[in-house]
Amino acid sequence: MSFTRREFGKLAMAGLPAAAVLGRAESLFGAFAQAKPNSLFNGVQIGAITYSFRGMPEQTAEATLKYVLGAGLSAIELMDSPVENSAGAPSGRGGGPGGGARGRGARGGAPAALPEGAKMGSWNGRECVIPTPGAGPGGGGRGRAAGEMTPEQQAAQTAAAERAANLKAWRTSASMEPFRKIRKMYNDAGVTIYAYKSDAMPKNMQTSDAELDYLFNVASTLGASHTTMELPAGPDAEAMLKRMAQFAEKHKVAVAYHTHTQGSMTCFDQAFAISKWNMSNVDFGHWVAAGNVGGTPMDFLQKHHDRIASFHIKDRTTPEHCSLNLAWATGETPIKEILQMVKKNKWKMPASIEMEYDVPEGSDAVAEVRKCVEFCRQALA
Repeated sequence: MSFTRREFGKLAMAGLPAAAVLGRAESLFGAFAQAKPNSLFNGVQIGAITYSFRGMPEQTAEATLKYVLGAGLSAIELMDSPVENSAGAPSGRGGGPGGGARGRGARGGAPAALPEGAKMGSWNGRECVIPTPGAGPGGGGRGRAAGEMTPEQQAAQTAAAERAANLKAWRTSASMEPFRKIRKMYNDAGVTIYAYKSDAMPKNMQTSDAELDYLFNVASTLGASHTTMELPAGPDAEAMLKRMAQFAEKHKVAVAYHTHTQGSMTCFDQAFAISKWNMSNVDFGHWVAAGNVGGTPMDFLQKHHDRIASFHIKDRTTPEHCSLNLAWATGETPIKEILQMVKKNKWKMPASIEMEYDVPEGSDAVAEVRKCVEFCRQALA
């Protein structure tokens, strides 16, 4: 990385816990009433996916706006949970912290027993586990055999199915008026919603047309230029890519496909070939954790910059160093070089901070995202 640990340590001064920043506010905007945020640095729009604030205690559109303002952001990729909580979705929609302050990346420390095929490695003197190639984030087995659920698991499954049915019914009949009000609230505070991500995005071909219309209507109403979803895989991939492109063209809202460790120089080829409405939401942190398959993040930018709606940045290490998910400037993702390349070429796709590393004691997600914003500001100075 181009920033040293000492240099990045200075950035911590820019990030105070949310309580310190927000606690004195007498209203929603409080201390921010005098000045709107600006995270457009030398032509590069820095945003964040609001998943970054999953560890914060309240998950509504109003609370999320406080977190966004506290982090100094003027643009975001907004996730559905806080939006639907404020728009009147059925109770049980969710909205509590999504997994606390912890991210999904691998972490250091030796487990009690190594997963089959894994081996020990290290990064900066820290012992860690090199993941088995092709293994998912969790690894390990499935536990009980298929169909062998406990009564408690059966009850939980039934309740989850009922919640899903209630949510589907609400979504397919919901008015767009609450979403118009949410957009106005964000825009009045100086925050643009450039992307929307929803768990209504299909994981198979069974999602109804009404659900997809709802999803794209919400994205459009919020002002998003694109909605994001995981890149389809498997036998239905081509059919899903074609179907999503049809809805994207219908609503004039692009679909940007997100990648984890399947990211490569060619993984979007099929999606791009099917329709101009199929775009990329590549994650360059996961790219590094997968081993820079076929090229570097800069190679991908150079080749596909005109098909990137937005991209995610986080600091991870390579597979040889355990694919760790770390505080910025302590891993191997070339974040500064990525941002400078976008600046040099005057490309307009937003860069989305995704804060997934462990939040240090005494801090919170708002303070940590603010550090990442300051890192980006200095990288683009």
